[in-house]
Amino acid sequence: MFQSGHSSPTPEQLVADLVLLLDLQPHGGDRFTGHRRKHGLGRVFGGQVIAQALGAARRTVEDKRAVHSLHAYFLRPGTEDQEIEFRVKRDFDGRSFSNRRVVASQAGQPILNLTASFQQPQDGLSHQSPSMPDVPPPEDIESDAVIRRQLAPQVDGQMRDVLLRARPIDFRSVETRDWLEPVKREALSHVWFRTVGSLPDHDAIHRAVLAYASDFQLLSTSLMPHGLSFHRGEIKAASLDHAIWFHDSFRADEWLLYVTDSPSAGSARTFNRGQIFSRDGRLVASVAQEGMVREARSQS
Repeated sequence: MFQSGHSSPTPEQLVADLVLLLDLQPHGGDRFTGHRRKHGLGRVFGGQVIAQALGAARRTVEDKRAVHSLHAYFLRPGTEDQEIEFRVKRDFDGRSFSNRRVVASQAGQPILNLTASFQQPQDGLSHQSPSMPDVPPPEDIESDAVIRRQLAPQVDGQMRDVLLRARPIDFRSVETRDWLEPVKREALSHVWFRTVGSLPDHDAIHRAVLAYASDFQLLSTSLMPHGLSFHRGEIKAASLDHAIWFHDSFRADEWLLYVTDSPSAGSARTFNRGQIFSRDGRLVASVAQEGMVREARSQS
């Protein structure tokens, strides 16, 4: 979906490619096929599989019912050389809620299981805790894309391509970050994000994009107390499970603040949490993830 060549894709092209990537092809019997990302780097990004599986589940419920939670387990790494097949099971349809199970597979092998719950809009009690952190606005923060371009000449090969790749989501880290020479610090991060262009006025698309973006930041937050870097090849990591709770409406093409922390690590696993706030201070989603994280062994 991301374009190659000498000219860089426009923000509108990047966002259109993201929307297309998260779209699905129906094959009847609650079976769907997800698009592949063109010019991929071999391994499918976990947020892509989550968002596509959510899209498959959503296509089997009434339009007025919105996803309020999802829980996913990563079983095997996916490859960008093949399309992903999604099979949906309609476990429950009640007066207010619908529940779906989705199995994502490649070459006949499941790579992800996802359960999602959808709710018809209802009024109810309302409160929020905690408050949105007081951080500088995104306009005062340099885009991570600028920092990645500055670091790219220091690395070669695939890692350089990763740093230079144009992305449909603009991340702006509140705390100063150095992906090549990180210093040990508290496992706490604040990052503004939004798509680089406008999205269609469809709530399901905005929730899918948030699900896609929510897989960024979490594992890297767990490395902060250890001063280790993915970009130096020091870490082997993979997401094990991922959960999202959607609390309120939002737009993913408007600035959202992603607050992540990692309260625990041990037994080659890290536990990571996220809270996503709209710019006006509403807590719109919560995220939790456990990941496998190991120090890479020296080849010598």
